[in-house]
Amino acid sequence: MKKLIIATDHNGVEFKRELREKLRRLKYKVVDASPENTPTDDYPDFAFSLCKMILEEEDAYGILICGTGVGMCIAANKVKGIRCALVNSARVATLSRADDDANVIALDSTMDIDFAVECVRLFAETKFKEEEKYHRRLNKVIDYENGTYNEL
Repeated sequence: MKKLIIATDHNGVEFKRELREKLRRLKYKVVDASPENTPTDDYPDFAFSLCKMILEEEDAYGILICGTGVGMCIAANKVKGIRCALVNSARVATLSRADDDANVIALDSTMDIDFAVECVRLFAETKFKEEEKYHRRLNKVIDYENGTYNEL
């Protein structure tokens, strides 16, 4: 089972604590990448830190939480090698892994906690589809990120 690295800004502290404990009860290894928050912290700091950890870990996924999930998602996707999906449904949780090989998800801190647990479970347990079209698409994203894809 994959390691889950989780981080939040000040908007998701209680949500993160509850999510972390529920995931641990499901036997996931959960690492807290934002053990201390302040009312004036900034989400990009936590997004960048977590993403660096994901890139250094062989077998880990990231979970980012903020007031909407949007800010964390935007910041995470600025990090080379990260593919972060804003997850708001079970379908998105599953397809972000299956079709897009996402390695991080962003969650809204006001989601129902049990629904969030299910989304994380689906994300963590879904494998990337080993089909040519998904590899082709992913390689275009990676090539663009590396400055080697001429899209037009």
